[in-house]
Amino acid sequence: MITNNLSGSDLSGSNQIIARALRIAIGDLAGNISLFKDGLLQEPRRCLLAGLDYDTPWTRDAAFNTWYGLGLLAPDVAKNTLLSVLTRESSGDIRIGGQYWDAIIWAQGVWQYYLYTADHLILETALAAVTNSLTYFEKTEFDSTDGLFRGGACFQDGVAGYPDYFAPRGAAYSGIMNWVELSGRLQTHPGGGIPCKALSTNCLYYRAYLVAGLLARELGRVPDPAWQEKADCLRASINKHFWRKQQGTYAYLIDAPGDDDRQEGLGLAFALLFGIADDTQAKRIFETVHLTPHGMPCVWPTYERYAKHSEFGRHSGTIWPQVNAAWALACLARGRRDLAGRELVLLAQKACRDSEFVEVYHPMTGAPYGGIQEEITGQIESYRVCHRQSWCASGYIAMALFYQFDNSIFDDKPLAPSIRAKLAASIPKISVE
Repeated sequence: MITNNLSGSDLSGSNQIIARALRIAIGDLAGNISLFKDGLLQEPRRCLLAGLDYDTPWTRDAAFNTWYGLGLLAPDVAKNTLLSVLTRESSGDIRIGGQYWDAIIWAQGVWQYYLYTADHLILETALAAVTNSLTYFEKTEFDSTDGLFRGGACFQDGVAGYPDYFAPRGAAYSGIMNWVELSGRLQTHPGGGIPCKALSTNCLYYRAYLVAGLLARELGRVPDPAWQEKADCLRASINKHFWRKQQGTYAYLIDAPGDDDRQEGLGLAFALLFGIADDTQAKRIFETVHLTPHGMPCVWPTYERYAKHSEFGRHSGTIWPQVNAAWALACLARGRRDLAGRELVLLAQKACRDSEFVEVYHPMTGAPYGGIQEEITGQIESYRVCHRQSWCASGYIAMALFYQFDNSIFDDKPLAPSIRAKLAASIPKISVE
């Protein structure tokens, strides 16, 4: 059980807090399971909603939650949720739906679902969705001049996660897609219109090419060699354009306009976890990374237009636990168990204090905190605190579970029955009967 496997001086006797937070996380997830129908679901099925303050799954949430352990806790719910965010084109082709720029994260979610469950029945649908989506985004978002994909950063759908160029001027809005619709400034065509290129999103495209090959192999097929070639080229482009040798880390955004060298939590986590950063780069990242008193911030530092109010932007400077979870998993994969343990304990303490996992926290105080952001009123306002957020709870579960295992858990092989049983036994299943 968790309380035994997590014992040791490296967690400074925090077992009781860690175990209590695990129960809270499971409760938050169970409370967000609801009947839902969309995508490929022909009738309402039990799916995981994004949180208590949301009434739908979102594509990135479905992927993160499945990846972080929903596939073990409630595999049928995880599968339904993944299928609910797919779309069927008029041609009959299946493609990943949702906000376009980071929709490709679905590939990682469905692959992790398969690793947990060995459910061969999803493989055909998964391969079709991933490869059709890659083809679509190659046509609409790939920039052949630098070998990178355009679009915003993973999960960053608010303008508080972007430079001043994207902030409202002469129009009132809060979302990055509203910038496309209302700003009147230069937008990309074809495609969704966001001109920048983000570290996290390009890492996800790299991963998706690899997942396509993995899915094909599990179906007994020879993978298209172009997938590996494209992955290799994309990895090289990421390292060429994002890596900052002098600073010892990766930049956040390219063409934003210009480059934004801020630290992106998910971008660094994905670069480490997916093997984009080599061992030398990983060592430098761990030497230079900025961690706040309450863990890895989503973007650091916050933008001056928020800092001048002595606040943090909703999407810059703040603590989003799904980011902390990805960072913790990356630390485990690259041998920094100490840093993973720090994130685990910090999040457990907050959950036990609040008896829930909220969506965002203040990086200095750890208090529930929505941050500030430009809003449709035309003013910079405080954003509400959203409660019982699913990917925060599932992210905590992933940190607690994977902390128990060695690096073999990241080998991209279907889990051995013994490992799957050990993981599943560490947490009670969510009953959806």
